[in-house]
Amino acid sequence: MGATLWRLGAVLVLAVLVEPVLAAPQVPLLSVTGVDGVRDYSVPVQIFLVLTALTFLPIAFMVTTGFTRILIVLAILRQALGLQQTPPTRLLIGLAFMLTLFVMRPVFEEIRTGALSPWLEEKTTMAQAAQAALVPLHRFMRHQTRQADLEQFYRLSGDSPPPSQTEIPLSTLVPAFLASELKTAFQIGFMLFLPFLAIDLIIASILMALGMMMLSPLVISLPFKLMLFVLVDGWGMTVGSLARSFG
Repeated sequence: MGATLWRLGAVLVLAVLVEPVLAAPQVPLLSVTGVDGVRDYSVPVQIFLVLTALTFLPIAFMVTTGFTRILIVLAILRQALGLQQTPPTRLLIGLAFMLTLFVMRPVFEEIRTGALSPWLEEKTTMAQAAQAALVPLHRFMRHQTRQADLEQFYRLSGDSPPPSQTEIPLSTLVPAFLASELKTAFQIGFMLFLPFLAIDLIIASILMALGMMMLSPLVISLPFKLMLFVLVDGWGMTVGSLARSFG
C-alpha cells in the first residue's frame, strides 16, 4: 500500500512539474533550415533533445581529455600501495576530474573565448560555435597521440592519411588518442609500481629468512610503503608528473 501511494505521489508531482512546461509559449530555441524554410521544434522536443545530448557529455569528456590517463594512474598507485578502498573510488574520480580541469584549462579557455562567448553573444550560430570548439580539442588530441597509433587505425579503417594533420577525422583520431593515453598511463603506472614492489620483495625475503611464512608480507610492508610515500611527498610528485606528462 505504501509503495502504491508513493508511486501515485510521484506521478502527481511529475504532472505538476510538466504542465507549466507544456503550457509555456513555444519558444524556438532550436530550428532546422530545410528545403521548405525554417522549422522550429516545440519546447518538449527541445528539452528531449537537450537532455539526450547531455547524456553524452561525460563520455565526451572522458575520451577527448586527459581524464583517462589521470584516473588510471591514480588507480594503479592505489593498487601499488596495497590499499583496496583508500582513497575511495569516488574520491579518486573527483581528484582525476579536478586535475583534468587544471591540465585542460588552456584548451577550455580557448573554447570559451573562441566558441562559447561568440555564440552566447549571438555573433555565430551553434554549428559554427561547435566547429570552433573542436579546433583546440583536435589540436590537444593530436599532440598527445602517437603516430604509430594513428597509422594503426588508418590501416584498420582502410583510409589513407590526409595531407594535413588538422584534417584527421575524429573517427580515427579519438580511438588513436585513447590507445595512446592507455599506453602512457600504464607506462607511468609501471614506474610508480617499482619502488613499492621492491619493498614487498624485501619484506617477503626477510619473513622467509625468519621462518614466518604464515604471516602475509602485505601486512608488514603496508606501513613501510605508506611511510615512504609520505616522506617523499608522493602525492605531490604524482600530481606534478601527471601534469608535466601532458607537456
